Amino acid sequence: MNDIPVNKLGELYQLVHSMSSSTKPKENLRKKILAFGGAFSDMSNEDYEDFLNHTKQTRVKLFDRSIDL
Repeated sequence: MNDIPVNKLGELYQLVHSMSSSTKPKENLRKKILAFGGAFSDMSNEDYEDFLNHTKQTRVKLFDRSIDL
């Protein structure tokens, strides 16, 4: 940092902050995720359990398989 000219520090600051993640996209993603809160509240417990079981089985079929490379 000592080797950077004082008149270039502003540019360096902008460059560093342009590479760091912004809080705005995180907040937008957070809002989108929270929008699904309660999405299954109108399901009966039995239907919700069936949904969860089906989701788990599908996940196992998709991701627990051998792949020949």
